[in-house]
Amino acid sequence: MEHAKTVELRGHLIDQGIFARVMDDVLEYSGAYTIDRFDVGRHHTDESYVQLTVSAETPELVERIVMRLQTHGANPLDPGIAALKPAPRDGVFPEDFYSTTNFDTQVRLNGSWMDVENSEMDCGIIVSEDRATAKTLPVSDVKAGELVVCGGEGVRVLPLPEPERKSPESSNFEFMSGGVSSERPQALQVRQIAERMREVKARGEKILWVGGPAIVHTGAGKALEALINEGYVDVIFAGNALAAHDIESNLFGTSLGVDLDKGHGVPHGHEHHIRAINKIRTCGSIAEAVEQDVLKGGIMHAMVKNKKEFVLVGSVRDDGPLPDVHTDVIEGQRAMRAALPGVGFAIMVATMLHSIATGNILPAKVPLVSVDINPATVTKLADRGSAQAIGVITDIGLFCEQLAGELVVGYKRD
Repeated sequence: MEHAKTVELRGHLIDQGIFARVMDDVLEYSGAYTIDRFDVGRHHTDESYVQLTVSAETPELVERIVMRLQTHGANPLDPGIAALKPAPRDGVFPEDFYSTTNFDTQVRLNGSWMDVENSEMDCGIIVSEDRATAKTLPVSDVKAGELVVCGGEGVRVLPLPEPERKSPESSNFEFMSGGVSSERPQALQVRQIAERMREVKARGEKILWVGGPAIVHTGAGKALEALINEGYVDVIFAGNALAAHDIESNLFGTSLGVDLDKGHGVPHGHEHHIRAINKIRTCGSIAEAVEQDVLKGGIMHAMVKNKKEFVLVGSVRDDGPLPDVHTDVIEGQRAMRAALPGVGFAIMVATMLHSIATGNILPAKVPLVSVDINPATVTKLADRGSAQAIGVITDIGLFCEQLAGELVVGYKRD
């Protein structure tokens, strides 16, 4: 006996490839579908509408397929009422918990819809005891007895609003809507990213940078420092390496022991990064090193001087690490989440693991640009669910220099 549920979907389903992805996902999850209704828009500005009945061998599989389709904006025609079950113990959801997307979500209780706070993928939905509020929560943070939404009934996902159609010279990213490519005019990409950043700052929102040590290795540290001082960096997420090599470059003039001005190794240069870390540990923290005038320049110096927030989360391979680095990754995730309110734009530069980690906790409505010499970085971001990711495939040093040239008045590399 097959079990079935009907979903509906509205938007630019054909020209954006959404309907094809929906059908692929149904089949990938060993389901089947029938198209009950399909109203195709007559003009390129018109939305299309489809009703699709999804069937599978078990009701549990149908629920999983429907939850998957919700990542594309498909929702059950008959939404039902959300089912709540208590978490069996700390750090454990009920077996059939609803797994969230990074889109804005609502749950239906007592006949009315309620917004879910803190849109984030791969979490559960926790409803307060009085049924007045709902929020996403990672499994590590749930407490025994908290009410968890289970199954797909009574949950709907709100698709992103369609972008306004503008001219090619506007700040819209229509020209990059194809995803990842190295065959696009970089100067135009940089100008459009710069314009988007100006718009975000004009709205009073924050710009998040997620960076890897290649920013320093490629000599782009000066450009990022200038962008911080100009107000185009409000939060930085990174690991131990970016901060350590930035500090090394400002204490010793090297990165990984290589002279950044002359491009060759120096005697005992391989020791510089650990000596830089030790110097900061002696001071007590990066901020105290700035206060004591030990650290006099660079990315981390600029962040401290401009009272901007940074979250450094380490890994098992880290040397030291610096005293500011979160060595407990769960605590690091919590610190990253705490820094997200008010972020209106995210730019990720030369770091795959931190980019994916940040993409996992960012709401889909936050525009996201991934810049890397390796196309696989932004591809992995999109595969993990960060569908809003736009890829710029280029040399990191060149990109940062061009962006600083667009945004920082009178910027010129020394």
